[in-house]
Amino acid sequence: MFKKILIANRGEIAMRVIRTCKEMGIKTVAVYSTVDAESLHVRFADEAVCIGPAPSSESYLKMANIIAAAEITNADAIHPGYGFLSENAKFSKICEEHEIKFIGASAEMIEKMGDKATAKSTMIEAGVPCVPGSEGVIPDFETCKKVAKETGYPVMLKASAGGGGKGMRAVWKEEDLQAAWESARQESKAAFGNDDMYMEKLIEEPRHIEIQVVGDSNGRACHLSERDCSVQRRHQKLTEETPSPFMTDELREKMGNAAIKAAEYIKYEGAGTVEFLVDKHRNFYFMEMNTRIQVEHPITEQVVDYDLIREQILVAAGVPISGKNYYPQLHSIECRINAEDPYKDFRPSPGKITNLHLPGGHGVRIDTHVYSGYSIPPNYDSMIAKLITTAQTREEAINKMKRALDEFVVEGIKTTVPFHRQLMDHPDYVSGNYTTKFMEDFEMEEPEYD
Repeated sequence: MFKKILIANRGEIAMRVIRTCKEMGIKTVAVYSTVDAESLHVRFADEAVCIGPAPSSESYLKMANIIAAAEITNADAIHPGYGFLSENAKFSKICEEHEIKFIGASAEMIEKMGDKATAKSTMIEAGVPCVPGSEGVIPDFETCKKVAKETGYPVMLKASAGGGGKGMRAVWKEEDLQAAWESARQESKAAFGNDDMYMEKLIEEPRHIEIQVVGDSNGRACHLSERDCSVQRRHQKLTEETPSPFMTDELREKMGNAAIKAAEYIKYEGAGTVEFLVDKHRNFYFMEMNTRIQVEHPITEQVVDYDLIREQILVAAGVPISGKNYYPQLHSIECRINAEDPYKDFRPSPGKITNLHLPGGHGVRIDTHVYSGYSIPPNYDSMIAKLITTAQTREEAINKMKRALDEFVVEGIKTTVPFHRQLMDHPDYVSGNYTTKFMEDFEMEEPEYD
């Protein structure tokens, strides 16, 4: 087992990893940028190393600085969390070259699944259902036009190196294709330094449902059922739940088996998610695989009583998995609390938290790195906390979430707490009748002041 793990991340996920390491008797090293010196992960780790100034490119993405921090502290493993370098094949390879265990996927695995066009062709080989469309990257516009005609409109153009909704364009008719092709490539080039595009059939009324998997070094994998991530804004998830209100036992079995088939085909090692689009007829199609821990992993932990970070560490240390699949015994919902103003089109709201009261009680979990007096820097993702409620039924979990949101007080900045509180009363959400298009028609109701 590892003696010391460096966490190459910040914020709540760094705190989350530190907690499990402490419970396992493993020493921890925090890394931080100059603006994160007062963050809780710096305080609670056994050691902390400053790795550069505020910009991510000069700190959390600076591989040389992170490796140097691991070497001077004698860390024998690095946990990348999510985001930053968690799915960077080069970083995984550098860790291996320095004989530091990367607690995540191998460089080969990341390359295979990180490029979406390559991932799709790999999954077709594995026999996993995929959305109809191009076979790999589209070389030029003439091919693009041909593939669109064969696939049938509407189609979705996607950046091969994409993520976060960048380089994606829905096209409903042929005369709009060229403009979409050019603008998507430009956006992809600017965001990822890569303008490769592929195409898929546009799935109407889709739900975004992912299956949590864990694979070991023996090539075996298991699944921990699904999470429904369909409530999204600009392809960014806002809230997640498990089990999905759309799921049936038969569909869960089929999707779980497909996810295991995907993981075992590529001999996947570690925790990951196989993400699917599910249409209104419950046909499901492979979308992508995330070769890291997900932001929303706590809801899975709550319904199957399973520490996913602990399992990541054990698998990385060579411990085989049990091989059994896990099914939800409870219902759990996660709301991502962001420093954003939901009344002003979710505009970022960095600044100092002047007062903070976190909710508690049975079935309420909060993963956060903030406290009263903490200043949220404008340099990183705006998420400041994850609020998770767990209960016997979906209705009880929603009611618990309403109560917890009413108790959640953050002063000094704007947050998405009011959005989530309104969401929990929305009839379509309450009935479980929502798709990835839900936010297109959602309007915040302004509060009435006396």
